Amino acid sequence: MVPGRLSGKVVVERIRWIRKMVLQIRSLPLESYDRFIAEPTIAAAAESYLRRGIESLMDLGRHILAKGFAKAPAEYKSIARDLNEVGILTIDQAEVMREIAGYRNRLVHFYDEVTETELYKICTEELGAIERLVEIFENWIKEHPDKIDRTL
Repeated sequence: MVPGRLSGKVVVERIRWIRKMVLQIRSLPLESYDRFIAEPTIAAAAESYLRRGIESLMDLGRHILAKGFAKAPAEYKSIARDLNEVGILTIDQAEVMREIAGYRNRLVHFYDEVTETELYKICTEELGAIERLVEIFENWIKEHPDKIDRTL
C-alpha cells in the first residue's frame, strides 16, 4: 500500500453520520433514567444509534489510516493506536478512542451484558468524547487539505 489522499466524500459522509447518530441519541428522552427505561424501544434506539455512531467513527479513523498513511488496522482497537502513531491523536485521545472501540465490541458481541443503566450513563455523560474525536479529525483534515481528494 502506498499513502494517497482521503476521499472527501467518505470523510464528509462519515462525519455527518456520526453527528446524526449523536443528535438522535440527544433527541431521546434522557431527562431521567425512569423516562429512559419507560419504553423498551428508547433504550433499543439509543443502543442502535450509539453502535452505528461508533462504527462510523472507527470507519473514519480507518479511512484516514488506509488512504493517508497506507495502514490497514485489522481491529477497531488498533485504529486508535495507529492514529496515535501517525500523530493524529495524543496518547490520551487514543486511549479514549480505544475505550470507545471496546464498548462497540461489547454492544456487538456481549450485548446481553449491556445494561440499561450503563447505556443511559453513556448517553447522558459520555457522548462528548465522540464529539471531541470528530473535532480532532476535522481539525487535522483542515490542517492537511493536501491529503483530501475532493473529486467525486
